[in-house]
Amino acid sequence: MTSPEQNTPSPGRCPVTGATADEPIPLYGSAYKSDPYDLYREMRDAGPVHRVRFPSGIAAWLVTGYEAAHQALNDPRLGKNHGLGNDDWRALASIMPEPQHSQLQVHLLHQDPPKHTDMRRLVLDAFAPRRIEALRPRFQELADSLIDALPDEGGADLVQGFAAHYPFQVLAEVIGLPPELAARFDRDWGKVVQPVGPADPGRPVYEGRLRGLQTYIADVVAHKREHSDDDLLSRLVVAKDRRELSQEELDSMIFQLLVAGQEPVTNQISTMLIALLRHPDQLERLRDEAELPPRAIEELLRYDSAFELTTWRFFAEDSDLHGTRIPAGDSVIVSLCAANRDPGQFPDADTLDLDRTPNAHLAFGHGIHFCPGAALARAELQIAIGTLLRHLPGLRPAGDLDELVWIPAVLARGVNSLPVAYDKRI
Repeated sequence: MTSPEQNTPSPGRCPVTGATADEPIPLYGSAYKSDPYDLYREMRDAGPVHRVRFPSGIAAWLVTGYEAAHQALNDPRLGKNHGLGNDDWRALASIMPEPQHSQLQVHLLHQDPPKHTDMRRLVLDAFAPRRIEALRPRFQELADSLIDALPDEGGADLVQGFAAHYPFQVLAEVIGLPPELAARFDRDWGKVVQPVGPADPGRPVYEGRLRGLQTYIADVVAHKREHSDDDLLSRLVVAKDRRELSQEELDSMIFQLLVAGQEPVTNQISTMLIALLRHPDQLERLRDEAELPPRAIEELLRYDSAFELTTWRFFAEDSDLHGTRIPAGDSVIVSLCAANRDPGQFPDADTLDLDRTPNAHLAFGHGIHFCPGAALARAELQIAIGTLLRHLPGLRPAGDLDELVWIPAVLARGVNSLPVAYDKRI
């Protein structure tokens, strides 16, 4: 293990971006979103903590190496509550407008203990592994139904025809969203996690999405209050009525379920398919497996994680992070993708090895903010990838994979369109 001083980024120019030590490294642009791994390799080699800049203009501190990322995810000094952010962060990063920011941004991802502990306890039973296993047959039915709707032969867009719909259908089953409300959900509302600044020409459209989603959440709450059942949404409404949650916390938790509970899985299905399409020998091998090995899904999660970066963390006071002084209230973000390609933790880290074991990847985070829906996501991914490979023989790209347009979301990796060809649907 190296000392913090040895890990301190050396001054000079970043080999990939050309940025100087005093100039934040830009984390945006089509080239970066298409393949960030060369940049992450250069950053890891230079040290574990780097000053970076996001499209909003906010500068933050990015943690890259596996050991440093693991420690940061478990560091009790780093809080998630937005109230810890300083004025510089708030001026640029907190750009979801009011009143929506106060009403939709107090969910689990932005809470610290003891509030985080109490709120997390409310959702754990719904995503417990034993319950998810019991629901697998239903999840398979949903996947089969979407496969049956694909063209018999030729090809399809596997995002628009499958990945954009499957996670939401599964989520509705798990949280108790009734079919009539599920049918009303507009996937475009999920883009509210890609905020644009007040001067951006797309700001009115963005604010319209927010208002539409808020109205929808209010309708969900009203429906569950009138038709309470033994499901997660009903239990959250009851918790609010018992004053265990505020109205803002209830709305935020439903917001998090509806958006964070489905879009990352949609993106992860797309990144996994792209990885397999780039490795046709591995794709064929998995198709021949009677049951998709769980270790293959774990390796695909490690190889290209859809949740590329964590959300903001903050120190309450000026603090040292691996030899770098971080001012209080500056944002600290962990790169899960960079950590998952660290050769110090994963031999031949840039190689897709479906037999890799052990595989302690960080795709679902770590520590108290470890994704509570990890068991559900794993089941969805196993079923989705296994079903697509079994029923679409001859699966191959319908175009140049290097020309795919990756979504510009700050934290996520994925594509909105993935055209493929196949021999026939069986």
